[in-house]
Amino acid sequence: MHPTRRHLLATAALAPLAGVLPPAQAQGGWPTKPVRIVVPFAAGGTTDILARALAPELQRVFGQPFVVDNKPGAGGNTGAAEVAKAGGDGYTLLMGTVGTHAINPSLYPKMPYDAVKDFVPVTLVAGVPNVLVINPARAQALGVNTVADFVKALKANPGRLNMASSGNGTSIHLAGELFKTMTGTFMVHLPYRGSGPALIDLMAGNVDVMFDNLPSAMPHIKSGRLKALAVTSAQRSGALPELPTVEEAGGAALKGYEASSWFGLLAPAGTPKDVVDRVQQETAKALATPAMKERLLAQGAIPSGITSAEFARLMAAETTKWARVVKASGAKVD
Repeated sequence: MHPTRRHLLATAALAPLAGVLPPAQAQGGWPTKPVRIVVPFAAGGTTDILARALAPELQRVFGQPFVVDNKPGAGGNTGAAEVAKAGGDGYTLLMGTVGTHAINPSLYPKMPYDAVKDFVPVTLVAGVPNVLVINPARAQALGVNTVADFVKALKANPGRLNMASSGNGTSIHLAGELFKTMTGTFMVHLPYRGSGPALIDLMAGNVDVMFDNLPSAMPHIKSGRLKALAVTSAQRSGALPELPTVEEAGGAALKGYEASSWFGLLAPAGTPKDVVDRVQQETAKALATPAMKERLLAQGAIPSGITSAEFARLMAAETTKWARVVKASGAKVD
């Protein structure tokens, strides 16, 4: 089950609140050079936003640069595979997602990495709902103001509307596939190399709709460049409390609909346990600070910081859950 807002906030609240440790060079020698955080999607999406929020905090504590490196492609598989092959010396981390580590293993017939054996979970950084957003001009032309209106428009225009995603196999893609399955509708899927470029085309009117992660869509919703219809989580988001859930707004056909996302740090297999533990502990501390919590919550992200073992259990449960969704939707990626 996807972690609830209450659970994640409670977990974050338990993270140590003591002052930061001295630079790590004085405690075991790591790190002695820059550490790379690979983001397996293009800049501008939620994965990138979270990595760039966290990197300066880790750099401040450990005394070495934490460099965000965008490696988009294949629904996150390109960047994740690069990290899997990087070797466990502690100098390469992955900002993994529900896509790279829970959805893709069921969606792709051939994976370039083993999501379990090739990685060590470090910590869950944040959970976020997705949000159903539509180009405002398209919404006006179709008379769409609610989820029910949107379903009606889809049924009246079979195959004429399209949905953007941040890539095949991402939670953004699967949120749309689940929606199509439950409503008996069809939209053409247009995968991009991240939310950033997909949002640009959505706002330009080149695509119609997207089930984007809330943090990356939030500024465009607030500016009026995107029209939000509902969040995909089981509960409303504290960042947009006036916005209903898909289940609330969609009627009987969408009862039980839920498709949220999560993002977490992972390291290549073989990374020393003390390095993993120290990164987890300092990440948890950073996420528990009032400034970081306020910043992420305002964007619709729920900060976490759970232990490596807890993150491993979450990923196992999420892999089982999304395997059922992939099977039910019939979604496949060659």
